Amino acid sequence: MSQNENQLKHRTARLSVISNGLLVAGKLAVGISTGTVSIISEGIHSGVDLLASVIACLAVKKAAAPPDADHDYGHGKVENVSAAFESLLMIVAAFLIFYEAISKFLTPQEPQENLYLAIGIMAVSSLINAVVSQRLYSVGKQTKSEALKADGMHLRADVWTSAAVMTGVALIQITGWTWVDPMIACMVAGGILRVGYKMCRQSYDELTDASLSEIEERRIGRIILDNPGVMGYHHLRTRIVGETTVMDFHLEVDRKLPVYQAHAISDAVEISLHHQYGPCDPTIHIEPK
Repeated sequence: MSQNENQLKHRTARLSVISNGLLVAGKLAVGISTGTVSIISEGIHSGVDLLASVIACLAVKKAAAPPDADHDYGHGKVENVSAAFESLLMIVAAFLIFYEAISKFLTPQEPQENLYLAIGIMAVSSLINAVVSQRLYSVGKQTKSEALKADGMHLRADVWTSAAVMTGVALIQITGWTWVDPMIACMVAGGILRVGYKMCRQSYDELTDASLSEIEERRIGRIILDNPGVMGYHHLRTRIVGETTVMDFHLEVDRKLPVYQAHAISDAVEISLHHQYGPCDPTIHIEPK
């Protein structure tokens, strides 16, 4: 990956840290001052977001380090570990919010009268998260950064939970129904748990070297077959290491070709995979046919 792309990843990761830090302070201050558990739960959620963003920022920096004596394939898996840890943090946060909400159901507390500040902080939160999550996911997809994509998915879920909390607080202000507050908190926790599980499942697949989808493997196959001199391929195996797709396969060529021509075809296939597929590490076994 180029130096410009690494710098882009670092800047984007820092943006997430700054935005989450501001939202944690704002939500907790407003939630505590108004006694609104759904706002406090969102503050806890943003606290998890902040920790996850810091971890993602460190992971992006570490993953950019070149291979060394102990890591021949580089440090790309650090981003997968970061994404897995972030998903576990989300699940823990969801259960903490469930606990707080159930406590409020059992011992109802009247929130303070003026909830306009709470509505305002959730509107601002939803807007900021919408902008930052789009930026994170876009850069993560562009640079194939699992840490940034995970952070982007996390904040994308926050957009909807913030909107739900804002709606709930508005209902309390209008109707005085205090039970809406813990109910919305439970809905927030459920949404976080769903996204956390999805991210955890994806991280598990990548850390256990799950193969690419059939669609992606067929795409790789088309790139291989488009090269002159290729008679076929088989035993294609794939996995993801950070931003790099690792693949190995047997390349079928005419058995009458001299060794140097067979290797020239193999080199052409490798070059086409780099150009058309993106960051990849192909291992090609030449097989006469």
